[in-house]
Amino acid sequence: MRYIRDSLSQIFGAKPRRPAKGEQPTELLEIYQGKKGNLSKAEIETVRHEHRNTCCNKWQRRRWITLILVNLLFVVSYYFDVQLLEGALTASRFVGFHMADLNSALQVALAYKHIVLNLVIGTTTVFVLWLLLGGRTFCSWVCPYHLLSEWAEYLHLWLVKKKIIKNHSFHRGTRTVFYLIFALLALLSGYTVFETISPTGILSRALIYGPGVALLWVGALLLFEVFYSRRAWCRYVCPIGVTYGVVGVLSPVRVKYNAEACHHEGDCRKVCLVPHVLDLTIRGAAYDVNQDVGADCTRCGMCVDVCPTSSLTYEVKGLNKFL
Repeated sequence: MRYIRDSLSQIFGAKPRRPAKGEQPTELLEIYQGKKGNLSKAEIETVRHEHRNTCCNKWQRRRWITLILVNLLFVVSYYFDVQLLEGALTASRFVGFHMADLNSALQVALAYKHIVLNLVIGTTTVFVLWLLLGGRTFCSWVCPYHLLSEWAEYLHLWLVKKKIIKNHSFHRGTRTVFYLIFALLALLSGYTVFETISPTGILSRALIYGPGVALLWVGALLLFEVFYSRRAWCRYVCPIGVTYGVVGVLSPVRVKYNAEACHHEGDCRKVCLVPHVLDLTIRGAAYDVNQDVGADCTRCGMCVDVCPTSSLTYEVKGLNKFL
């Protein structure tokens, strides 16, 4: 229950809760105590260096390939008229099965005050899919804007490192405010306002049916993220992340943290899109020796790739019982 409670509070913008006195098991406290002076800064840097020489960013490569292939499948199906995957990410049909993005379906239902059968079928299919895979897995493994934003982030970090610009952050609760604003706009105006400006939908349609003027808006967002605020759209605005984060609370696919293997060097939090979910990697912040990373995690695998001691790993809950 604590996992569900903490995950939902983080999704809606609350700060990660730190364990109070007496909430941590003795085994975990002994691990923290035993690590005092265990490795010097020089030794930790050696471990990092050795990991960089052997690390191949395998999960990042797998994710990029998957994301590109999924979006190309839409393009190929439309271009060659094979009717394998019709439509776009907002609404599609895969070999006859209707699929509808959950946030898009919510916007449509609020705007038109009516729910058609195909929408129910489509949202049910997608709900089950992302419930199994981990809700926000959609963001990092399917969303085309996420990939562009990730590439823009490299340029942003380089500019920050060169002290050409400064990164500006906002309160994470602004994403919840925008979620409510977009929902109210759809309800009151009868128009799906968010779908008009969603870079996910714009890019998906542009890839399939050809570019349009709306791509200028996507370009403006990327420039804002390059020169002002790192990953601003995904972190502080996009309601899709909120919707899929809630769906993923009960997902069996998670990233697991092991406090015993961790040396708290912080590399994982530096590369994470949603670094608050990795606050448990800070010395003294975990609740148990083994703990699941919260549902606001996008399961992108960046932390798994960068961790020099493999304290962060993928896990499918319950599957080990059958292995």
